[in-house]
Amino acid sequence: RTYLPQLSSVRIGRVRRVLRLGRLRLPLAKPEMRLLRKSRPFWSVLGARGFWSTVLRVPITFPPDRFYGAQLAAMCVPDIQGTQGTFTLFTTRRSAEGFKEGGARVLLDSDGETDGAGRHFETAFQGPDNELVDGSPPLTLPVAIDLDRQSGTARIEVNGRMLELAVGELSDWIELSFKAAPGIKVRGICRMMVTEMGEHFSLYATPINIDPEKPAMPISHPSYYAVYLAKKLGKYATLGLAEDTWALNEGVIDDQTFLRLTYDIDREREEMFFAALDKLRRGTVVCVFDATDRIQHMFWRYLEPDHPAAKNGAKAPSRDAIAELYEHNDALVGRIRARLGAEDVLMVLSDHGFASFRRGLNLNAWLHANGYLALKEGGDGSEEWLRDVDWSRTRAYALGLTGLFLNVEGREAKGIVKSGEEAEALKAELIGRLSGLIDEQSGETAIQEAFDTASLYSGPYLKNGPDVLIGYNVGYRISWDGATGVVEGPIFTDNVKPWSGDHGIDPRLVPGVFFSDRSIGCDDPALIDVAPSALWLFGIQPPSYMDGKVLFTEDFTAVAKER
Repeated sequence: RTYLPQLSSVRIGRVRRVLRLGRLRLPLAKPEMRLLRKSRPFWSVLGARGFWSTVLRVPITFPPDRFYGAQLAAMCVPDIQGTQGTFTLFTTRRSAEGFKEGGARVLLDSDGETDGAGRHFETAFQGPDNELVDGSPPLTLPVAIDLDRQSGTARIEVNGRMLELAVGELSDWIELSFKAAPGIKVRGICRMMVTEMGEHFSLYATPINIDPEKPAMPISHPSYYAVYLAKKLGKYATLGLAEDTWALNEGVIDDQTFLRLTYDIDREREEMFFAALDKLRRGTVVCVFDATDRIQHMFWRYLEPDHPAAKNGAKAPSRDAIAELYEHNDALVGRIRARLGAEDVLMVLSDHGFASFRRGLNLNAWLHANGYLALKEGGDGSEEWLRDVDWSRTRAYALGLTGLFLNVEGREAKGIVKSGEEAEALKAELIGRLSGLIDEQSGETAIQEAFDTASLYSGPYLKNGPDVLIGYNVGYRISWDGATGVVEGPIFTDNVKPWSGDHGIDPRLVPGVFFSDRSIGCDDPALIDVAPSALWLFGIQPPSYMDGKVLFTEDFTAVAKER
């Protein structure tokens, strides 16, 4: 309908029935909040048979499942602004440009001099839109900052609390409370760090996470589970993608700060995992540890001295970050094994591997250069989200990380390609031209293979996917501009951002790993095999709609009787 991207995992609607009292709008119903993931996860099937599961931070669990067990949601849980993670930089540095990726720059008034040694600034955090007031203006929270240059510290007052930070010192979680209406507050938490206090002053704040002790949205099942964890273990990150990769990409924080933030989140996760494991008598504990993903994304550049993003790679303090992370996780597996009994089963797996991201390919620029995509008269292709595209003359377009779509008549709002033979011929032509595409500057193959999704997948949701999936080669990925629908610029560009490793490529080149302390009966385990295998271990025959195979080889009848 709009050619704009839409979050595919969850739908959050607006309250349409309200009572108006002056400027106030009092909701008469709850907003729609619906998980768009289909089918049933294995923990729901186990729960229906009386087996408890604790599920910690598994992607696509927001809003949480309702089942016999406990769950803390993960990927796609928003910050309190409703985004997937927007950091804030309070700074005296003027800039004509904002942050491209997930950040807000708040300019501090440099006329706030109080004396020769310090300055005073008045500013504010921006919170969510206030749906209780006409016009839905954003909520704000005042912040006062006093600099003491002699001691090299900043005193920050927010919510009546005074916080003193030296340059480079990362705060603990700080509570932020936004007043929406009398008796109604929206509560969040963030961490702060003074990044500079010389000629200029800058204060970094992480995205404002939903406060787990007073969540503004359902982030756990039962609803009190998030509160229980906070009371037991302290405040913790709730944002779906909590590690602030955008701030490192934008140069707002450095490598060491990112690693500190990431390892702190990893420690929170480990404490949750062991707390759940210690309480479990029969059932499953499932936990996702994200640091392996985030640190490989951001530090792959140090594995390759000639990587375009490898600045001072051989001398960088964090050049061994990936190796150190694997040692850290290996020790974690050892601690877990030490707590398990003889009848317990441990599986350690990843849903993908990693590869270098050295060069970006802007698919829309390629489509434009080759006559498949046209721009509006006067448009130069610089607008994001394909806003410069002339759909009346466009036959194909790219959206997202690996998807290519035909502009099909009757499906797209302004489609011109007739479904059937014309669409199939165009698809075959694009697959033929893109498979094996060469980067003329480097001489390397950029796309290993383009795939017809209709030949890979089937079922009722096939129409929701792209027409063609792009299987990039190692070293390549959709470019940063290409991912956001910008058409202008070169087709191929160097990737100079810290986000230097990726897995959005031909999946055959980045397989995940699978480890188990029980032998399995095949040498090609797949992610979809985990669900039927987990059910089988509890003596439950996997339902027919599960595509995966059972990995374990013990006699099913004997295991069922034993369980």
